[in-house]
Amino acid sequence: MALTTLSPPFTTYSSSSLLPKLHHPSAAAPFPSSNHTTSLSTSPTPPVLLKWRANVSFFTGFLNNNKNKNPEPIKQELLEAIQPLDRGADATPQDQQFIDQIARKLEAANPTKEPLKSDLLNGKWELIYTTSQSILQTTRPKLLTSRRNFQAINADILRAQNMESAPFFNQVTADLTPLNAKKVAVKFDYFQIGGLIPVKAPETAVGELEVTYLDQELRVSRGDKGNLCSQNDRSFV
Repeated sequence: MALTTLSPPFTTYSSSSLLPKLHHPSAAAPFPSSNHTTSLSTSPTPPVLLKWRANVSFFTGFLNNNKNKNPEPIKQELLEAIQPLDRGADATPQDQQFIDQIARKLEAANPTKEPLKSDLLNGKWELIYTTSQSILQTTRPKLLTSRRNFQAINADILRAQNMESAPFFNQVTADLTPLNAKKVAVKFDYFQIGGLIPVKAPETAVGELEVTYLDQELRVSRGDKGNLCSQNDRSFV
């Protein structure tokens, strides 16, 4: 026996089903006729569509601004900021923060999106700035620190070599393993004391390096320990 509730909308329960079937008194009524003709050309644009168009315009403009950004003035600003800092050895925390801000602006204007696939990466780069205390050897007296530092990269065979100048001429070689188009894993294999005596590197001598800016004369890289490096004239930062 069916149970029917008479208050609208009517709900009928059948003994053959536990699911309600809904009926509304106005369900059978025809839709009211309309004599109005709506013109698509004069109808207002829905607010959601207007918002979407505004977002697209903003996003397109943002992409165009980044695409057309000229890195040269930013690069010059970076070079001028690091010039008096002895490759970073004399940089204060405020100097480091300021240079990092400039470097990030330069990285946003990077003309080489896939550095590991570019021939520009190959060559011998000279270090002009770093935040790495181990490279700067800040625990040593100035007379016992290297005057210049170089890094040679051959992306074709995935090898790298770091070199110090006087007074010790130490070197280290490494294998590179690409992680993506900008980043490599670094596995050091041999140190050369005085550039002559080979010493096998420990298994823990590993790291990562991401090339964040690259052109014909400047390279900016970031290490996995947060260090920023810059090199120029086939040299590196």
